[in-house]
Amino acid sequence: MSDRMIEVADLRISFSSAEVVKGVAFEVARGETFGIVGESGSGKSTVLRAMSGLNESWDGRILFNGEAVPKRRSREFFRKVQMVFQDPFGSLHPRQTIDRILSEILLVNRIGEIDRRINKALSDVALPQTARFRYPHQLSGGQRQRVAIARALIAEPKVLLLDEPTSALDVSVQAEVLNLLADLREEHGLTYVMVSHNLAVISHLCARVGVMQNGLMVEQTSVEDLRAGNVSHPHTQELRRLSVELEDVPAEPSSVSQAKPGA
Repeated sequence: MSDRMIEVADLRISFSSAEVVKGVAFEVARGETFGIVGESGSGKSTVLRAMSGLNESWDGRILFNGEAVPKRRSREFFRKVQMVFQDPFGSLHPRQTIDRILSEILLVNRIGEIDRRINKALSDVALPQTARFRYPHQLSGGQRQRVAIARALIAEPKVLLLDEPTSALDVSVQAEVLNLLADLREEHGLTYVMVSHNLAVISHLCARVGVMQNGLMVEQTSVEDLRAGNVSHPHTQELRRLSVELEDVPAEPSSVSQAKPGA
């Protein structure tokens, strides 16, 4: 079995006549979290959407667990690879209860043990069982993002693609959600690719980072080198200079049991 869970090679994406992703390539080891950072419009979220199967208009190669994926994905693919979106309110159906939201992927994929899986998913993300029959508007922003993470986990995937998963949350809640994601990766043996414009958020969860500018991945570096300023590309240097101090987010993840269910 290969140590590489994800391989992206010469990924190119165009909208109309404009090429917005220009030959991006990177690899992610099994159990690793790889971060993609860049300004708005750099192409980072477009890369993630192609990887997730939400955008079928791309060229190049995308491999998960050594297998090249087609542009149109199978149902089985969506069990193994799930995405968590930026806006936890917009990604949850406002007229469905949390129970219905979490049940849907199980019903579509004909996965049994619905009650057990929902109860475990809520427990995994430190939400009380009473949240099960509430509506999204009855939960806080942090709780809604926990529901979104629970929905991604409930089919027991191998890979989570995280598109700015904390940017819509208060800073204090961001840290709790990042700690939760770190704990879940360890507990479930997950592999993450996380997109963010925030270097502090990326550095909290990721070991390696790819920096994007104008559709190009201009540099790949370790978080240690990023912290130390050992980076070569001018855009990486500029992002680092403009970033808030990387230590603003606590360095050590706390356990899920310490997370505040009300966040």
